[in-house]
Amino acid sequence: MPAAAESTGLIAGLERYFEFERFGTTWRIELLAGATTFMTMAYIVFVNPSILKDTGMPFQAVVAATCLCAAFGSILMGVFARIPLALAPGMGLNAYFTYTVVQGMGIPWQTALGAVFLSGVAFLILTLAGIRQWIVAAIPQQLHSAVAAGIGLFIAMIGLRNAGIIVAHPSTMVALGNLRDPNTLLAIGGLLAIAALSAWGVRAAMLLGILATTLAGAALGLVKWSPGVYHVSAIAATAGQLDIPAAFNIGLLEIVFVFLFVDLFDNIGTLVGVTKQAGLMDASGRIPRLRNILLVDSAATIAGAFAGTSTVTSYIESASGVAAGGRTGVTAIVTGILFALTLFLAPLVGAVPAAATAPALIVVGSLMLAHVGEIPWNDASIAIPAFLTLITIPLTFSIANGLAFGFTSYALLSIARGELRTTHWLVYLLAALFIARFVYLGSM
Repeated sequence: MPAAAESTGLIAGLERYFEFERFGTTWRIELLAGATTFMTMAYIVFVNPSILKDTGMPFQAVVAATCLCAAFGSILMGVFARIPLALAPGMGLNAYFTYTVVQGMGIPWQTALGAVFLSGVAFLILTLAGIRQWIVAAIPQQLHSAVAAGIGLFIAMIGLRNAGIIVAHPSTMVALGNLRDPNTLLAIGGLLAIAALSAWGVRAAMLLGILATTLAGAALGLVKWSPGVYHVSAIAATAGQLDIPAAFNIGLLEIVFVFLFVDLFDNIGTLVGVTKQAGLMDASGRIPRLRNILLVDSAATIAGAFAGTSTVTSYIESASGVAAGGRTGVTAIVTGILFALTLFLAPLVGAVPAAATAPALIVVGSLMLAHVGEIPWNDASIAIPAFLTLITIPLTFSIANGLAFGFTSYALLSIARGELRTTHWLVYLLAALFIARFVYLGSM
């Protein structure tokens, strides 16, 4: 058989495997979507090491671990689960790892990595036992839209903050930033560029907007670029250094639980929000290949702990790739490949300023708010939990907290309406766990 025919057959086979025809997508769309997701996530390559270095972990080693784990998790998600969901070390969990566990409790980072490893193993066991799938299935379908909209507000809030359009304020919590700041003006220009391209129906609107804003920032002297060299060999300083026996200490069970609990519900919220935005849920609200998705997430966390980074999880920035048209695992694979290349091109990625990626996050947030119209606002038993879900996600800066408020209020209202037996028992169990979590956090 001629080489050209074999190549054509391989491409056709891949298109069938990833269901290109079903989703009406093309290689060009998927490649652009993967690049868009990567551009909005690339900050983690430097932010994660900047946080974890405060534990005493070598900066370059964590850079290498971050790139490799994001590549491993994203590519595996694309190949095995076939959805456009990218993974990387999670923000928030890395801060908890550094400032609460290592610095606050005085626990060596090697032992803390052992705790992350154990939480990943616990994830794997829960997935194999079907418990994580039960939890996803127990989320009332009516709250799916609220989770997606809440994540949209969350993403938009992150974008507005990174752009300097909103800032912290001691009296009003948030306030309008300095709109005369050059970086803020650059971000506003980027927002207008992406909005205009989107209005013209340009598929690559966000990626082109990010690149154009970066180039404009460079021309104006707003891009700070400090070339450096990062080698794969640097990972030797953290790879395999986790201390699992020490993490079995009874005093660390609390830490393992926090890693497990927060990542569990952050991951579920992200999963529901991104798959709903992509139109991947079936008519019954079920997520396809859910077991595969959760197995990949577990494997990525275990691999991350072994390589030398905090919990690896699904990223809400994946919604930017979905907004760019990504519908299959090819999007995640492209993102993963770019993370692998970043190990050698890290200085170039570092040249992309927050002012360039922030506008993309704002636009993605606006697109995800379309799901608000799917909530039955005239039914208080759904409307109130839905509202609490979508408003507490951005205001508490936590998807897990939003799910907690939504679940708990939904369960309590079900009891108040005398619908105890018609609501899934797992809803009540999770609500009780959420209440226990709030009591625990309140005592800290």
